[in-house]
Amino acid sequence: MKFKFNCLIILLSLLSFQTFAQKNGELKTRAKTKKILIVVTSFGKLANGIQTGIWLEEFTTPYYLLKAEGVEITVASPAGGRAPIDPKSITGDYSTVSVKRFLNDPESQEKLNMTASLKDINAENFDAVFYPGGHGPMWDLPDNKLSIRLIQNIFNAGKPVALVCHAPAALKNVKQKDGRYFVKGKTIAGFTNSEEKAGQSTDIVPFSLEDMLKERGAKYQSGKDWEPFAVQDGLLITGQNPASAELVTKKILALLFK
Repeated sequence: MKFKFNCLIILLSLLSFQTFAQKNGELKTRAKTKKILIVVTSFGKLANGIQTGIWLEEFTTPYYLLKAEGVEITVASPAGGRAPIDPKSITGDYSTVSVKRFLNDPESQEKLNMTASLKDINAENFDAVFYPGGHGPMWDLPDNKLSIRLIQNIFNAGKPVALVCHAPAALKNVKQKDGRYFVKGKTIAGFTNSEEKAGQSTDIVPFSLEDMLKERGAKYQSGKDWEPFAVQDGLLITGQNPASAELVTKKILALLFK
């Protein structure tokens, strides 16, 4: 009888330990869940009627890479609601593997169809912020006070700020704590003047991204046109062009899970 009782005690102890270990594991998993905010443009049409917006590859490639790592993704824009996609970015060779996947993925499409408004975003709720490009961000993000404050708050909290292609335009009027331009002295990549010229868009954009970054005091760097190139300066990660979106995302993940 005593032997059976002891066995029962041991069995109950093992079950109790197993339950504790399982719950503890679940808590650790939840504790490791990272949350990232992706900020996209709300600007979709130029004065001459030309449509613009997000360059889709710069959203879809990071989106699926982050999702695969279990990162919780929230998408926001200045206006909220449906975010415009540059129609050119879903045609021909521009329609990459991740773009095709997204265009056949109604659930993920809702992320761009129902973006949160920046006015409803609290930087404290996120572990990082990422800005995909396209020409749209050059119009509605450089002077957006909510975006400027968001970048400042995320960065000053010791969290990654990442941007790719034309999205570093959002840094134009961001300031450091001492009043200097945020980009001053920082190593930054972004869409080059030569790529803009090759894309026949120099007369479309409101300013030269490369020139602006240099004028603001950034240590501008670039690789070969159209090839992947990304740089990291502490918590600031920037990429040169659409092909650089994957490199930027890998650098984000390295910081999130270091």
